[in-house]
Amino acid sequence: MANAPVHVTITGAAGQIGYALVHNVAAGHLLGPDQPVILRLLEIEPAMASLEGVVMELEDGAHSLLAGVEATSSLDHAFSGSSWCLLVGSIPRKAGMERGDLLSVNGGIFKPQGQAINNNAADDVRVLVVGNPCNTNCLIARANAPDVPADRWFAMTRLDENRAKTQLAKKAGAPVGAVTNLAIWGNHSATQYPDFANAKIDGTLVPEVITDTAWLEGEFLEIVQKRGAAVIEKRGASSAASAARAAIDSVNSIWSPTAKGDWHSLAVASNGQYGVPEGLQFGYPVRSQGDTWEIVEGLEHNAFGQEKLRITTEELVEERNEIKSLGLI
Repeated sequence: MANAPVHVTITGAAGQIGYALVHNVAAGHLLGPDQPVILRLLEIEPAMASLEGVVMELEDGAHSLLAGVEATSSLDHAFSGSSWCLLVGSIPRKAGMERGDLLSVNGGIFKPQGQAINNNAADDVRVLVVGNPCNTNCLIARANAPDVPADRWFAMTRLDENRAKTQLAKKAGAPVGAVTNLAIWGNHSATQYPDFANAKIDGTLVPEVITDTAWLEGEFLEIVQKRGAAVIEKRGASSAASAARAAIDSVNSIWSPTAKGDWHSLAVASNGQYGVPEGLQFGYPVRSQGDTWEIVEGLEHNAFGQEKLRITTEELVEERNEIKSLGLI
C-alpha cells in the first residue's frame, strides 16, 4: 500500500533558497524515495506571480512523488495540515541595520507564522527555521506556538557543519566523507563555535590529524564563521544551493537514524545542557534513532572551547532579551 502524502510547507518559496529547495523536496530528497508529498508554498502577495512560475516548473518537472502543489499568500492555508514546515523566508540584515531593527522586522514574520502553525498544522508537525537570524527567529515562532512541543523546533546550523567538514577535509587531504562528529555550537552567526576538538577524521580526533593548532583556532574558525559573507562577495548573491542542501540534510538527520557514534548539528531548545540557559534555541550535537532524537551529552571542552561557548551563549541571551523587550515572546 502506497504511503499517504505528507504535507510540507515552504515559506519564501519564490526566493533563491526556496527555488533551490522545492525540486529537491519534490524529488524525494527530504523524506525519502517512497514518500509522496503535497507542497504548500507560501509567499508575500507581491511575489505571487514569481511563485506561480515556480509552480509551473514543478509541474514541468513531472516529479512522481509530488502529489500536489499549492501556492498561497495565506498563512492559515499554507500551514493547514502540515507535518513539516520549512521556514525559509526572512529579512536579511542590511548595511547600517541595527540588530534590534533586524529582530523587530523578522518578528513581524515569525510571530504570526508561529501562531498559524499552532492553529493549523498537523499534530505531528516539525519545524525547521532556515531564515536568518534563524536561532532567534525559531525562538519567536516557537514561543508563539504553545501547543507545539519544544522538541519539534529546529534552526539550521547544518550549513555551517557542512562548510566546516569541507575545510577540515581539504586541510587534511581527506575526502569530506571521512569527517564526522562535527558540531556547531551556539548561534548561526559569527560567534558560532565549529567544534574541531571533538570532530574526527577517519575515526581519529582532528587535532591529532591536523596538528596546526594556530590554523584550527584561527583561520579555520574564521573561514567557517564568515563563509556566508565570502560567498556573497564572490557570487553577488547569498548561499542558495548549499543552504537548500543543508536544509535537506537537517531534516534527514531527524527522521533518519544517525550512524553509530556520529552526530550532526542542529539548533534545538535547550533544557540546560552544557550550562546553556533553558529555552534558548542553541546549536548542539544531535543524534537520532529515527523516531526520537537527543542532544549528545558528555562532551568536553578545553578552555578555548569554553570561551567560545560563553561568547555565543551571551549573544543568544542578548537576542532573547531584545525580542522580549519588543513583545515578540
